Amino acid sequence: MDRVGAISKVGDTATRVALFEAAHVLMTRVVKWSALKAWGVRIAQRRGAKRGKVALARKIAIVLHRMWISETDFRYSSQQATTAI
Repeated sequence: MDRVGAISKVGDTATRVALFEAAHVLMTRVVKWSALKAWGVRIAQRRGAKRGKVALARKIAIVLHRMWISETDFRYSSQQATTAI
């Protein structure tokens, strides 16, 4: 079934909960701004807080997957990457 605009409940429940909690903490508790937080806040302003957190959770999952595949570390901001060079 192809759902346009709806969020499916497919996958491990505990993983989805952990990703949503990570997105919630990043958007509400973390004071330091990052590209991920800014992206999630922009989505939340347009579409609502819950949709913004779900979108951010999905983006976090994608970033984690790419880090796992490429065996790289997370760079909190692009400034850190340029100052480390």
